[in-house]
Amino acid sequence: MAIDVYKDWLGIPEGDRPPHHYDLLRLVKFEDDEEKIRAHYKKLNGHVRKYASGKYSNESQELLNELAKAMLCLTDPERKREYDESLGREFDEDEQTGPQSIEQILVEQGHITKDQAAELKQFANQRGLSTRDAAVQMRFVNPEIATQAMARSQGMPYIDLEETVPDTSILLQLPEHVAKRNTILPLFIDDNVLLVACADQPTHDLEDDLRMRYQVPSRWVLAMPRSINTGIKQFYSAAEEVEEEVPAEEAATKTKSKKEAKPAKKVEKKKPARGPAQLSPEELKEKKQLAFIFSGWAFCGAILIDQFLLKNFVFPQTWPWHFMLTTLAVPIIAFYLMSGMWKK
Repeated sequence: MAIDVYKDWLGIPEGDRPPHHYDLLRLVKFEDDEEKIRAHYKKLNGHVRKYASGKYSNESQELLNELAKAMLCLTDPERKREYDESLGREFDEDEQTGPQSIEQILVEQGHITKDQAAELKQFANQRGLSTRDAAVQMRFVNPEIATQAMARSQGMPYIDLEETVPDTSILLQLPEHVAKRNTILPLFIDDNVLLVACADQPTHDLEDDLRMRYQVPSRWVLAMPRSINTGIKQFYSAAEEVEEEVPAEEAATKTKSKKEAKPAKKVEKKKPARGPAQLSPEELKEKKQLAFIFSGWAFCGAILIDQFLLKNFVFPQTWPWHFMLTTLAVPIIAFYLMSGMWKK
């Protein structure tokens, strides 16, 4: 029986599958508080990750992607409005939907005062910094809060890449060096739109490049620059390892098959010793010359040993009998050398 991840893991009652974004994130319908939306996403994300290494790893990854898509939709003002309208929500015509500056958002959230907002704007202008970077340098807020405020001011959703894993098949369609050069990270495709994490507003050339690569338009989500650079290094390495596993397994299977099908090793026959008939004329001539030389030295050596050693010191009484034995041994040695030396 197939598992119902929505009911068993998230506690969502039986009903529409997949559930709408608010039910999926366990939120009140039409919730507008971005902090609450992100908090629910973070909690559910951590819970579903517990199943990532078990037998339901595929279901876990699919649900993680669904949660991320729902969170990105509900934290994107323009998309959220469209999504809420599709669920029957009605908006007042005079309801404020215009963008706010980063300093206005930080003041509204209580991170800085109005005086600090004016100081922040002046500091950024004097040093040619973005308001986000200036707020971090002045230590008014941390990089995450500053980036979230920047995302809201630009009408973009914010994403924490520590809680989101890109789709490997989508990631590998963009070379790593291109991602590094532009500080971007492709995430996944949602409703035929490519979601891409970026550190700042992308250029038109980059948008055109991604459209040609993926054949779909792009939607941008803002992330901290450092988290994007860390994610590029981490996710590309992990994706390449996964991609190499299949060829490695195939190679191992082929190697095993070859070993099983390999015929029994042939027993090599020793080559017979080379006799006179197998020697070349030059080799045979050289062997015979060496035999003549050794025979001559054997004859001379036998005479010298007999005359100066055996005759005077060893067998003085029995000479010349031992001389006859000595001279007899010389032809035997010569015969052996002449007849058998070159056969070895």
